[in-house]
Amino acid sequence: MPIRRESFLAHVQERGEYETTEEADRAVRVVLALLGAHLVGSVRADLAARLPETYALILLNPLQASEPLSPDRFVRATAAWIEGATEKTALWDIGAVLSTAAAAAGDTLPREILLQLPPGYDLLFGHRRPT
Repeated sequence: MPIRRESFLAHVQERGEYETTEEADRAVRVVLALLGAHLVGSVRADLAARLPETYALILLNPLQASEPLSPDRFVRATAAWIEGATEKTALWDIGAVLSTAAAAAGDTLPREILLQLPPGYDLLFGHRRPT
């Protein structure tokens, strides 16, 4: 069952130490739009099913990526899409959003997500890739 939008945003706001829910919402929208371009098939659909509907639709209708972004390029792209962001603040935004999404995804889905992403994304999600 998907997590409620207010609850999801509250977790992102707390983890990202945002002053407003609007700041947290902006980070969620950008990060999920970029992430959605990297996930395919049932993995993307399964994650979307665990997110609030507003964010599920963003994940399912992502920005188009011509190639998978390395973690560094993902951070730079996030910084470019969030007004006033730097790579350092974008890394903070990504961590707040992806750790919340991973928590909503449950125990096994985050591993399946990481298998679809280039090496290094485990750190963006807040944990190491299982060996």
